[in-house]
Amino acid sequence: MNIKEINKGIHMLSTSIDEMLFEGMWELPHGVSINSFIVKGEKTAIIDGIIGWDGLPETLYESLGKIDINPEKIDYVIVNHMEPDHAGWLENFKKINKDFTILTTLKGSQMIEPFYGNSVNVQVVKEGDTIDLGGGKTLTFHPAPNVHWPETMMTYETSSKTLFTCDMFGAFGSLKDHYFDDEMTEEEVKLSENEAERYFSNVLTTFSMMVEKAIKKTKEFDLKVIAPGHGPIYRSNPQKIIEDYEKYCQFAKGYGKNEVAIVWGSMYGMTQKAVVFATEILNKEGIKVHSIQMPNDSESEMVSSVFKSAGIILATPTYEYKMYPPVAHALDELGRKRINNKEVFRFGSYGWSGGAEKELAQIVENHKMKWNFIESVEFNGQAKEEDLSKIESGIKQLIKNMKSKLIK
Repeated sequence: MNIKEINKGIHMLSTSIDEMLFEGMWELPHGVSINSFIVKGEKTAIIDGIIGWDGLPETLYESLGKIDINPEKIDYVIVNHMEPDHAGWLENFKKINKDFTILTTLKGSQMIEPFYGNSVNVQVVKEGDTIDLGGGKTLTFHPAPNVHWPETMMTYETSSKTLFTCDMFGAFGSLKDHYFDDEMTEEEVKLSENEAERYFSNVLTTFSMMVEKAIKKTKEFDLKVIAPGHGPIYRSNPQKIIEDYEKYCQFAKGYGKNEVAIVWGSMYGMTQKAVVFATEILNKEGIKVHSIQMPNDSESEMVSSVFKSAGIILATPTYEYKMYPPVAHALDELGRKRINNKEVFRFGSYGWSGGAEKELAQIVENHKMKWNFIESVEFNGQAKEEDLSKIESGIKQLIKNMKSKLIK
């Protein structure tokens, strides 16, 4: 666990994990950091907490000792978010400290008992409520429901102008050497941007409308520092992550980069040959391609690629009168994530009968995705010259349709 001073009396405690599935499903090829924050005036508050992924909860307590904080004397625990990667330590903490107060939203107060077996010393805070820690340190509280659970909130420290946002403005990616935006190398900045995109697409896209409301609330603060629960601390240019999150909200509405995500599957290589042909056409047109083969590639990467691309190609054969199941599952997940209004083209092979198109329409309608489809191309067995010609025409139409959805 690493300790970094953000401001006088304010510290971040951060640990990074490299081998786990986030929320039990999202891969972490570059790991993820989990950040906790201490604000010390005459009284002491801990904002969120880390369960001690690099050991036991005692790891957190040992780290507190290094900055002269006795965990038995902590006065307040601020629960911005109830998810166990931020609040899972509470069940252990109450065994060593009998006299602390939990500050959380009304919904959070209702979730503490079933999650962590603690229903005492809970104080509900509302928009603008304030706690004076003394020593010039004052915290104010600002609910941001459904970012990404219904109980979430942000906490603002007035003297340092620091906003503690938990999952809001978070990013995947371990923090190894550099913890602040102004310390990071160009390579680290690029990786962090990519990991913030993937984090948003995997974790927050479903709630992008509520994220937009939280962004609006964020802009009301006089900000010097944004301190999220995952990812780096933004002290040099906090507006950068705000602008990035605004862009991600647009990705969820169907906008995207000048890129095409091809989500495809193939049983015997016939649809795959058409995917190779499509990739060549897109390369000639100068379009970056994300080729995602299901089920070989991860769902995390699939969601992220579709999320940020202005154009989508679904390449799926018919399988037992329906879509190829791994691609159908991928499409269903995209619908659950509420990634809407994308520009889409679909092609695929069939044997004796089609049927994929019907299930495709059912999934899109079921999730109210409002995807804009070019006429599909289905071919019996291998794609013939006339089929490839139709595919090329479909791709060129897709590129035209993408133009109204492009953002950098």
